[in-house]
Amino acid sequence: MDQPTAQPVEALLRRSDIDALGPVRHVHQHNPKAIRLTRSLSSLTGLETLGVHLVTLTEGRFSTEYHRHHEDEEFIYILSGRGLARIGEHHHEVASGDFMGFNTQSEAHSLYNPHPEDLVYLMGGTRSPIDICDYPDLDLRQFRVHGDRTAVQRKHLTGANPSTNQANPSPDFEQKRYE
Repeated sequence: MDQPTAQPVEALLRRSDIDALGPVRHVHQHNPKAIRLTRSLSSLTGLETLGVHLVTLTEGRFSTEYHRHHEDEEFIYILSGRGLARIGEHHHEVASGDFMGFNTQSEAHSLYNPHPEDLVYLMGGTRSPIDICDYPDLDLRQFRVHGDRTAVQRKHLTGANPSTNQANPSPDFEQKRYE
């Protein structure tokens, strides 16, 4: 019987490979207290539309600014440690074995580690080419278009729908095409 070979496989990252990556310090662009130590796994296996990361939050750090996505979906699976998840208007204690999934248009969310023990989790999500992300606490809307990000205070946004002759157009009004 043949022995398994130790040759690298593009689709396989061994624990030793992941440990050798060393974490990258990521500071969130809208929250300087949101600092996570991240090992990005998905790109190394060739995944393009799915991002998967092994993340460590040290004491007193947030995972991100409180936010919600319009197009991307994401998940968090706690591997070790404990934390405080803010989902919508509620705070929840989370610990090893807990899973959170956020579909498009889900409630805003973030994760915080108030404990001296590191909070380690697997985080993943879709990588839509275009996404809109709202940051309710900052009254900020961020647009990501093919990797380029632009953010604007929501109070500065105005509707850009085609105007009609109706004073109060109905929600099912459709603009007629000229042929």
